[in-house]
Amino acid sequence: MLIEVLKSKIHRIKVTDGNLDYIGSLTLDIDLMEKVGLISGEKIQVLNVNNGERLETYVIEGQRGKGDVIVNGPATYKINKGDIIIINSFALVDHKSAKKFKPKLLIFD
Repeated sequence: MLIEVLKSKIHRIKVTDGNLDYIGSLTLDIDLMEKVGLISGEKIQVLNVNNGERLETYVIEGQRGKGDVIVNGPATYKINKGDIIIINSFALVDHKSAKKFKPKLLIFD
């Protein structure tokens, strides 16, 4: 049996910009992605702490070292520049391994 567990989490990071005219997704600094084990194109859940909105999209690589957290496409109607968000990704793991699995967390104040 496989169960879905939290794989990666970026907790309470501030959105640095938005781009309505982009095709979609969430752009993240490559350094942030590497710290929590996200890869380009990976499905993510985004939770907006400011207004309670929740959505699913995918992550794409931003410039390394810039600290970019850019909301793209229609999600800009739910998440604004300056909002605090939580980014989660999940993995399917067999039940036995899931008991020992530890997600990669990055927590901001």
